[in-house]
Amino acid sequence: MRSSTIPTFAAFTLVRNSASSAFFDFVKPCTSGLDYDKQKSDQLFGNGSCFMALSQRLEFRQSQSLVMTPQLMQAIKLLQLSNLDLTTFVEEELERNPLLERANDEPPAGEGPAETGQFNDSDGGHNDEPGGGPGEAFEPGQEEWMSKDLGTRAEIEQTMDTGLDNVFSEEPAEAAARTAQDAAPTTYTEWGGGASGDEDYNLEAFVAAEMTLGDHLAEQLSVAFTGAAQRMIGQYLIDLVDEAGYLPPDLGQAAERLGASQQDVENVLAVLQKFDPPGVCARSLSECLAIQLRELDRYDPAMQALVEHLDLLAKRDVAALRKLCGVDDEDIADMIGEIRRLNPKPGMKFGTARLQTMVPDVYVRPGPDGGWHVELNSDTLPRVLVNQTYYSQLSKKIGKDGDKSYFTDALQNATWLVRALDQRARTILKVATEIVRQQDGFFTHGVAHLRPLNLKAVADAIQMHESTVSRVTANKYMATNRGTFELKYFFTASIASADGGEAHSAEAVRHHIKLLIDAEAPSAILSDDTIVERLRGSGIDIARRTVAKYREAMRIPSSVQRRRDKQSALGNVLSTAMADRSRNPEPA
Repeated sequence: MRSSTIPTFAAFTLVRNSASSAFFDFVKPCTSGLDYDKQKSDQLFGNGSCFMALSQRLEFRQSQSLVMTPQLMQAIKLLQLSNLDLTTFVEEELERNPLLERANDEPPAGEGPAETGQFNDSDGGHNDEPGGGPGEAFEPGQEEWMSKDLGTRAEIEQTMDTGLDNVFSEEPAEAAARTAQDAAPTTYTEWGGGASGDEDYNLEAFVAAEMTLGDHLAEQLSVAFTGAAQRMIGQYLIDLVDEAGYLPPDLGQAAERLGASQQDVENVLAVLQKFDPPGVCARSLSECLAIQLRELDRYDPAMQALVEHLDLLAKRDVAALRKLCGVDDEDIADMIGEIRRLNPKPGMKFGTARLQTMVPDVYVRPGPDGGWHVELNSDTLPRVLVNQTYYSQLSKKIGKDGDKSYFTDALQNATWLVRALDQRARTILKVATEIVRQQDGFFTHGVAHLRPLNLKAVADAIQMHESTVSRVTANKYMATNRGTFELKYFFTASIASADGGEAHSAEAVRHHIKLLIDAEAPSAILSDDTIVERLRGSGIDIARRTVAKYREAMRIPSSVQRRRDKQSALGNVLSTAMADRSRNPEPA
């Protein structure tokens, strides 16, 4: 409820005076014979007279508005974070907030295993506590003998009439242990780096860093060039090499940025292309293969013609290649075999960016009643608690108002974070459960039974907004009996049925198309039109352009290219079989 003071003005009419040059000279009261008729004047101003007046009044208005508080914005942000990003965010909050602490999963001290000193055995255990127990069964005078001073080594040997080495000789195992103990520590754990039984023991700490392609080329650069200008150009080109070992096709900007001539850049590039691995620093696939063939001393004119027409090799147009290279069938087959043995991406053998393992957020397992059991992955959920004891102790000792407000805010933020994490887990579980309920056919029978599903259907079922469901399904994964899938995988568009029945999922249609193409024979390749006819026969109404779009999305070549590939593969199999038969003739 808000109150406001609003000034109120009575209506009046401004009349122009013809005898005066001013536009507005005076204010004339409203009458029935001037600007307004009698009826309107009575409605507005009462008895036909009005005057200019100011008044104040209090007015209460009730309205609703959504205020985006920082806590609400953070809660929305937490929903769309992946488990790795969430762990990073919680770690930052633990460092920033002194009232937050990790939840300790270890059992309480009273429930832990009994210590060695408290172990008792019926056959004659021991108890280190004073008084009571079998530990008191000392022989008479034993304590006095143990506390008695035996004298020096010479006095002991004189008393025993022999050397101490003859009396207390070490066993071989004890001598070896003493030698190992006296030796200097040689391993990481012996220097105090941790033991293998420690939970924080990490074997990855001992793994050496992988040599990257840039580091490998930089080492060769320092040996190949002595001039500073050449090294600068070489290092600049090495920085442009991608992880596959290729340079950009156009290096004209490199000369401009370095202030060098194009010939100097070309000369340095020619040296870089001789570095290890062979084929590195090439600007195209043809150049990469040519560099490797020169290293093998196999770059003759016929091979050069083959390398320059790789497009024909991709189309399996062996006849055109044989004509361009001027060789027979046997030679062209050997040349193609040599090309296949080359490495088109020489830089991939070196260390690349480390791939992060995908950790599922939700597990789906078959239930005992024939349904599905959905549970969260507890390993991906950060466990934090609010240290109320620490806050109560500080509140009694803090005297400054600034410190009190700081810890009060810290307590509120910590409490909010714990609640937000709990709410996030509940929301993910609710959305995942509804997805499993909607896509029960997929979990039971496979991808062919995947139903069309959108965000609105799930949002209406769980009574949430579509934006909330969209944030929950972002960067979240579900482990099922059919593999691990992103939650957004289960939301697919619908394709109408040919007979007017239930719509089909787009992902199920893609799977159907892939099955048809995989089952086609080399002599009967299915065109896109034929696939459309077969899908309509199965009750799926789909256009030809949609089939082509799905086929290209799955990286399946066209019918012409598939026919060439399968016929070429069939020819290779037949030629191999004939060669084996010629080498091993059957006995007459």
